[in-house]
Amino acid sequence: MPLVDEEGRVTGKALRSVIHNGSCLLHPVVHLHVITPGQELLLQKRPLSKDIQPGKWDTAVGGHISDGESPETALQRETAEEIGLQQFSARFLGTYHWEFEVENELVYLFVSHDYQGVSVQSPEVDELRFWTKSEIENSLGKGIFTPNLEHDFELLKSEGLL
Repeated sequence: MPLVDEEGRVTGKALRSVIHNGSCLLHPVVHLHVITPGQELLLQKRPLSKDIQPGKWDTAVGGHISDGESPETALQRETAEEIGLQQFSARFLGTYHWEFEVENELVYLFVSHDYQGVSVQSPEVDELRFWTKSEIENSLGKGIFTPNLEHDFELLKSEGLL
């Protein structure tokens, strides 16, 4: 997997096992938030078998950008793999640096309003569910969501998307 600097320039490579062993090597990931016209947010529940944040609700789509892959290509691949969307449009909101426990990520954040036909496609996803803004707000800080999702939720609100 690629290692990057704060601007997303590739600085090296490392195995996934090394990236997630507490080394805190900065690596690029994509996040896709799917929002309905009624401003419900699609979230995925992480399986208990995941090594990071098991059993918690997270972004609709999240995954690593592979070596030599663009963020847009990674987004298309991860979205098809995790929630089954093949044809969708997404708007790039920007990047930010996320460091928490064993993760150190440069997050490429996208949002889409295409949600017809979403379904669990991978053993990496236990469940999909649409949440209202108030349901999320009432559950913040209670260990239901990944800390990264709680951060993204605040970003989406500040952008006027929720």
